[in-house]
Amino acid sequence: MRKSSTSHLTTYLLMLAIVILAPLGNVLLGKGMRGIGSAVHWEPSQMPRILEQIFRSGFVWLGILSLLSFFLAYMLVLSRADYSFVQPATAVSYLVVALLGSTLLGERVNALRWLGIGVICLGVLIVGRTPPRTTKEPGHA
Repeated sequence: MRKSSTSHLTTYLLMLAIVILAPLGNVLLGKGMRGIGSAVHWEPSQMPRILEQIFRSGFVWLGILSLLSFFLAYMLVLSRADYSFVQPATAVSYLVVALLGSTLLGERVNALRWLGIGVICLGVLIVGRTPPRTTKEPGHA
């Protein structure tokens, strides 16, 4: 495999990680916090107990780990591809968010929302047909 093919494959694998890890982390945090209860009626005197519940939640910790992994993958992919390619291409995460929200959180996703997600994914396909990097890499002539 040529160097540019390997580089492109690595870039796309990092983007796949981004598309999965960010929504997964947010859904896990949401699931963990739903188990703790609504913050609307929390009294300041309850904060130590609430913080203890947050730090004991496995879902919260898995969410934090997932989001930290997302940030690492995001930094790596931004060193390999243009931001104008990465940001639109990772918008396919909206599909992952809807799938995880409906399966893990029991949320209902209506037809209009699915249609909007489909339009976003179509845009991702269009952006994905362009080269990941249009600028010269630093240090290369």
